[in-house]
Amino acid sequence: MIRRLFVAAVLSICLVVAGPPLTTIQDVLYKADGTPFSGMLTIGWTSFQAVDNSSVVTQSKTVRVVNGNLRVQLVPNTTSTPPTLYTVTYTSNGATQFQEFWSVPSSLAPLHVRDVRTAPASQGGADPMDSGTTIPESSVVGLVSDLAARPVMGAGWAPGYAAMVDLNGQLSSVVGNPADCVHVDGSSGPCGGGSGSGYNFVDGDTPVGVIDGSNTVFTLNGVPSPASSMALYRNGVLQTAGLDYTISGSGMIQFAAASTPQPTDVLTASYRTAASGGTTWPAPQVLCSGTGTASSLPTPTVLGTCSIPGGLLAPGDRVEIHVDYAHTGSAGTAAISVQWGGTTTLNLVAGAGETMLTGRVDAAVLTTGAQVSVQSWGAVTAMAAGVVSAPDSYSAGLSLAFRGSVGAGTDTIALQHYSAVRVP
Repeated sequence: MIRRLFVAAVLSICLVVAGPPLTTIQDVLYKADGTPFSGMLTIGWTSFQAVDNSSVVTQSKTVRVVNGNLRVQLVPNTTSTPPTLYTVTYTSNGATQFQEFWSVPSSLAPLHVRDVRTAPASQGGADPMDSGTTIPESSVVGLVSDLAARPVMGAGWAPGYAAMVDLNGQLSSVVGNPADCVHVDGSSGPCGGGSGSGYNFVDGDTPVGVIDGSNTVFTLNGVPSPASSMALYRNGVLQTAGLDYTISGSGMIQFAAASTPQPTDVLTASYRTAASGGTTWPAPQVLCSGTGTASSLPTPTVLGTCSIPGGLLAPGDRVEIHVDYAHTGSAGTAAISVQWGGTTTLNLVAGAGETMLTGRVDAAVLTTGAQVSVQSWGAVTAMAAGVVSAPDSYSAGLSLAFRGSVGAGTDTIALQHYSAVRVP
């Protein structure tokens, strides 16, 4: 009995020690010039369960290749759970040569490298690090809060413009002319002018005075404020205040004797001046302009749009909108309309013989919404006018849409041009 128990224990230990089945990869490796490859193969893998339910943990193995001779035994992974690949890195002469992936099947006979080599994930094979399981955002620590904290694009976002944060905390776009300056509230206007700018800018001013080689006193056409903002050039060379010249509070320049302008010299100055308090008015701003598309559909189709960012319009502003359409064909009617947010303002239907249509929309911005006056006419269509109330909120941004339709599919209505200008 004791002998039988001993034999059973030995057999059980042998089964445990035996481990999962192995497949032998044996080959002779060469370089492209025909000489044997010598170096190291580093074989790495992630944890998986073998075909016999053995658990194989994440690790790597280094195999030496001498005179091209390679021999290594690995647990088959073609039926592993989860699916995985062996990552094999070839190193020779102290540098990594290349990397490939192996998919090893069960085999009693030794296999060549070509029998196990497979394509990486980027070329259609399985990603050895991908378990195929989708991870929800909530499972990644801090991801949801980080995503919630980042700013998102708002309704007034448009590519190619300076960004601003609107009243809703969303990213919007600053509108205006390309040469305008952006104010801290996200509005824009001519640089150096407008409400709250604090300064005007003078560039290329020519100081008044006789350049005869002896006169050293010249007067600017404005008064630099602050005085340190002035850049004075003599023949294109920047002069140094306190060394080449001094300037008084009235804009008078006193040159040093050694820097006296000579008869052929050219003097120019650039500087800032104090804003003219109440006499400078904000310039109109072009909110959008361009050409639209065309349609041959009987239903009103958007042929152009304009997005007004939140925080731009204020009570007392006026938005002037101009649209011009062309009607090609004479089989049916032509219709145009302008949407102020969700309100249809201009709406004109012309006869089959009409070739050109145009419209003007003036929106007086109120504390809430706007009062809109409209005019429309055509080449043969009589002028029509009207006034409508548009209750749409503009605080978070507003969208304009320019639509068109035709009564016959053989005709075309095209938005030739549109523009929207804000008058503060």
